[in-house]
Amino acid sequence: MSDTLIREDTDTKQISTEDGDHERFAHYVFGKDAKAKVTEAMVLGTPVKALCGKQWVPSRDASKYPVCPDCLRIKNMLQGKKGE
Repeated sequence: MSDTLIREDTDTKQISTEDGDHERFAHYVFGKDAKAKVTEAMVLGTPVKALCGKQWVPSRDASKYPVCPDCLRIKNMLQGKKGE
């Protein structure tokens, strides 16, 4: 029998984004050209700014990380969604 690893999903309401926890999340970049900004940043090594205020140089597959709860809250506010 082989060992099985299980990753439990985390309730983002309980996750802190303070004290360096931003590194554990995927972040949203604002703007209609956000995808182009992120791609350019990855290629050129230039920083981008997330909705939550974090500045970083994207270098990893964001789909492997949970979405930053602060970025998600701000994104939903900007899109007019409440309570999501």
